[in-house]
Amino acid sequence: MTESQPPRFAGKRVVVKVGSSSVSGDNAAQIPSLVDSLARLHRTGGEVILVSSGAIATGVPFMRLDVRPDDLATQQAAAAVGQNILVGRYQRALSVHDIIAGQVLLTANDMENPTHRDNAKRAIVRLLQLGILPIINENDTVATHEIRFGDNDRLAALVARLVGADHLVLLSDVDALYTAPPNVAGATRIARVPFGDELAGVEIGATQSGWGTGGAATKVQAARLAAEAGTEVLLTETRLFAELLDGEAHGTVFEAAAGAH
Repeated sequence: MTESQPPRFAGKRVVVKVGSSSVSGDNAAQIPSLVDSLARLHRTGGEVILVSSGAIATGVPFMRLDVRPDDLATQQAAAAVGQNILVGRYQRALSVHDIIAGQVLLTANDMENPTHRDNAKRAIVRLLQLGILPIINENDTVATHEIRFGDNDRLAALVARLVGADHLVLLSDVDALYTAPPNVAGATRIARVPFGDELAGVEIGATQSGWGTGGAATKVQAARLAAEAGTEVLLTETRLFAELLDGEAHGTVFEAAAGAH
C-alpha cells in the first residue's frame, strides 16, 4: 500500500495501547516509528488515542536504579520522573508531523466514579475535536496497590468503552495470540476470535517481561471487555503496526459484539 492509499482504520476512532517493553530501554528507539503510524492515521481522518505504559520503566534509569522497584513509593517516584520524559519523547516525535499531544492521567477510581468518568470522557473527546492526540496512562503517583488497573491493557479497554472506539489495538512484544505460548512446539497463530468464543483448548500464558505487568491472559481479558461494548480488538507486535496499517495479515482480531455501540 502506498502513502496515498488510506491505511487500515482510516477515518475511525482508534485506541492504541503500547506496552512498557516496547517504548522503554533500548526499545525507546521505536517511539518515532510508532508515532509515524499514529500520525498517518491522524492525517487520514482518524481520531487516535494512545494509551502508553512505560513511565516507571522510563524513569528508573534516571534514578540510578538497576531494577524495577518493588515498593510503591519508589514506583510512584519513578513514574513521576518517567512520565515527564516519556511524554517529551512522544511530543518530539509528534512535532515532526505538526501534532500536539495532550496528557491524560487516570486512576481506577476515576473510571468507577461517574463524575470523574464523565469529566475524563468530555476532556478526551474535546481533545480529539481540537486535533490533539491524547496520551493516556495510569496516574501511578497517586494509585495504590489496592485500586490500580493492574495493567494498561485493561485501562485501554475501559478507555475504548468510554469513548465508543471503533477499534482497539493492543501492541506488545508478541505478534499474536497462539494456541499455546509461542515458544511451545506446534503453537499456531489464531487469526480471528469470534465474539463469545471461549477459546476452549487454547493455552493462554501469563508470561510477561521484566518491566510490564501484563501477559497474554490480561490481553485476552481486555479484548473481551472492549469487544462486548462493540469495539473490534487487534492484538499484535509493536514493530508490525505499520505493516498492519498497510493491510498485512498480522496479529489476532477479536470480533466485536454486533450492535453494541
